[in-house]
Amino acid sequence: MSKEDGTLPRICAVTCVKNEGPFVVEWVAYNRALGVSDFLFYSNDCDDGTDALLDALAPAGVVHLANPAAGRNYQMEALKDAARQEVVRRADWVWVADVDEFLNVHVGDHRLPALIAACGAPQAISVSFQFFANGGVLGFEDAPVIGQFTRTHNPDLWCDQSAIEVKTLVRSDFPLQYFGAHRPFIRKRLPDGKPPRWTDGSGRPVPASFLAADRPRRMRKFPAAGARRLATLNHYALRSLDSYLVKTERGDVNREGRVFDERYWQERNDSAWEERSILRMLPAVQAGIAALRALPGVARLHELSVQAHRAKVGMLRAQPQIAARAAHLAALPALPPGEAELVTRLGLAEGAA
Repeated sequence: MSKEDGTLPRICAVTCVKNEGPFVVEWVAYNRALGVSDFLFYSNDCDDGTDALLDALAPAGVVHLANPAAGRNYQMEALKDAARQEVVRRADWVWVADVDEFLNVHVGDHRLPALIAACGAPQAISVSFQFFANGGVLGFEDAPVIGQFTRTHNPDLWCDQSAIEVKTLVRSDFPLQYFGAHRPFIRKRLPDGKPPRWTDGSGRPVPASFLAADRPRRMRKFPAAGARRLATLNHYALRSLDSYLVKTERGDVNREGRVFDERYWQERNDSAWEERSILRMLPAVQAGIAALRALPGVARLHELSVQAHRAKVGMLRAQPQIAARAAHLAALPALPPGEAELVTRLGLAEGAA
């Protein structure tokens, strides 16, 4: 959807990173293909060269800042700072997401303006997650993530009474109190007393309880039944087993103390369903990656981050405890926690009488 003067909207993607160097160029290329014009990255104590790579990507619309967070909630403090940054203030839309999350638009030319138009040009669009499994991929490969991982859960398993998290595209005239990692929060006093127009990924109004944030345990999620008709948020939280080991060693980039344990792996490693629709973006992403790598210093800095990632994998796998943990994760069934037990109890397991 173009603006009234016929120009495309300015869309700014905001994210936090720590040691994500091997994945940054793809994510920027993908979002540029979607129609994102600007990026605001906050980096947290990187030791793989991510920060230098982000600086080199400045000609592609990337603004890189060190995360000013002094407390333990790194992302929320970064988002508070982001609201004051010029690159965000001049944007028509703001998209808050992580580098392992890819917005998959199912309508029109599969770009953000088409999604905005299909949803009726609301002031916010909250898109439901779809978790992508590891799919048995053990080793890290320096290749687009969206092309490596195509196994996911049956989308119907995450509907009805199962609430699932969202990420939200926010228009500049949204009555913003503050940005949240998953959704914006509305000012308590609205100029006209009316709530903003806010849809899900099917163009339907979001549930009233979600809009008002009146349920503390459901402020960033709502049932996903029928919510992905126009767009899905592909979440590649696991990637390869090697990269998952690096992720567990790194810790959560957004908040302190989160543990990437066996349950985290199993909850996101359901590979019952094949979902390949995002691959329609792969040619544009590969062309975008090539263009970004042609910028001064980007190809070299990307390769250095890849080398650092591989070195970290080798260091971790050399530790017997981590090597044993990796073998254990690889051997786990690709089922959510409790499902294997339920299958056995119902007599549906292979070989059951």
